[in-house]
Amino acid sequence: MRDDIAYQVLVNDEDQYSLWPAHRDIPAGWRAEGTTGTKDECSAHVDRVWTDMRPRSLREAMDQV
Repeated sequence: MRDDIAYQVLVNDEDQYSLWPAHRDIPAGWRAEGTTGTKDECSAHVDRVWTDMRPRSLREAMDQV
């Protein structure tokens, strides 16, 4: 099955990423990161940029220790 849907990369306040169909409204708590394309293209971008899966609040708390 071929996926012809355009996707966009979203990010939330915890610096967590998600793929979202570009034609749908962005859900509350998320914002467009700026990357759009096929699901594979967006997924590859997320793989490149989201190298630390910990939420930002956890990273910041661990930096305080």
